[in-house]
Amino acid sequence: MQTATAHFETDQGSKYLQQLLKHFAHKIEVNYTETEGRAALPPGPAELRADATGLHMQVSAESDEGLDRAKHIIEDHLVRFAFRENLEKLDWQEA
Repeated sequence: MQTATAHFETDQGSKYLQQLLKHFAHKIEVNYTETEGRAALPPGPAELRADATGLHMQVSAESDEGLDRAKHIIEDHLVRFAFRENLEKLDWQEA
């Protein structure tokens, strides 16, 4: 399983975590609290954690294509939801 992580520095990490997972819950299985969450994305699971420094994200998938797709799903939605913070792109680190 391949993984990639990203961190979005914001004081609204919990808000974005909940917004993302509520949105995803319309189509896939999710579970979350104010500070942690998990989404069963089609390419592989996404795990999110909010703390005082921002929103931490980790996605996993079996293939490079799946990992790219999982990163795109999270990034595309977060960029739209965080438009007030001028987020354009996440800096993903692959493990």
